[in-house]
Amino acid sequence: MRVLVTGGAGFIGAHLANQLQLRGTSVRVLDDLSSGDPANLRSGINFTRGDVRDVPKLWSLLQGVDVVFHLAALVSVPASVLYPREYNDVNVGGTVSLLEACRDVGVHRVVLASSATVYGDQQSRPVIEEMTPNPAVPYAVSKLAAEKYLFTIGRLSGFETVALRIFNAYGPGQPLPPTHAPVIPQFMHQTLGRGTIIVFGDGQQTRDFVYIDDVVDALISAATAANVDQQTINVGSGQEISMSQLIEAISKTVQARAHVLENHDASGGIQHLVADLGKARQLLKYKPHTSLADGLRKLYQQDSRFSSREQRGRVSIG
Repeated sequence: MRVLVTGGAGFIGAHLANQLQLRGTSVRVLDDLSSGDPANLRSGINFTRGDVRDVPKLWSLLQGVDVVFHLAALVSVPASVLYPREYNDVNVGGTVSLLEACRDVGVHRVVLASSATVYGDQQSRPVIEEMTPNPAVPYAVSKLAAEKYLFTIGRLSGFETVALRIFNAYGPGQPLPPTHAPVIPQFMHQTLGRGTIIVFGDGQQTRDFVYIDDVVDALISAATAANVDQQTINVGSGQEISMSQLIEAISKTVQARAHVLENHDASGGIQHLVADLGKARQLLKYKPHTSLADGLRKLYQQDSRFSSREQRGRVSIG
């Protein structure tokens, strides 16, 4: 199998590309390096720097490709509130450009990395794929629009499509930008430094955190599974944990404790979000193997920003 991974130098994309190559797959990667780093990729992976909206470059990279994993996207929820037009241009426009090129070149299947944020607030949990989406921020709207274009263009053009709604992925190598950092690495950094963790709301909002290896397994399964055309599938751990419980779990893992400050003047966002995995089990034979405790331990031990003793308490962000 020959594949193209867009956004393949980023956190999820690089883990995916590396695992595919280890399994003997011919891998091409396209990434604009706005947040990715080609140093994350194994030797032998064909890397091209470029924008997913660059159709001529896409045509060139897609020659002979069987499956496309589309991960290229802007992903910051707060930034999407400030820059909705940019998020629409990249996340929606980039998806349409890619799908047009896939149609023209003759790609067999496109796997889209969508997001659980499309659900927004729901009246019940866990969330199932048949629930009506309720996106509350431009990032979530852009991901939902990307799904709609994926299925529509795929159906009209004759290639197979599947969208995976990924919940809160975490693991070694996840970026820690100066602002709006992902929850788990940010909390671990603050705990190791015995700093202050600011929790928005009362800390009782819950999320579904899924380890990166399980996400990669689901993505790879989606590339070859039967009967997944035009399907939307949840990918999570199927377990929910509150922010307060997460802080306690991180403290136990790193044997340190941060000061926790609750900011009741700011919203904690969606109150509860956890995946129902019935469809993933049925169609992808998906079963998450890494518990939160094991995942936190792997992150702590395998990510040099946290595991190096001399780095503890002064982890760099950037």
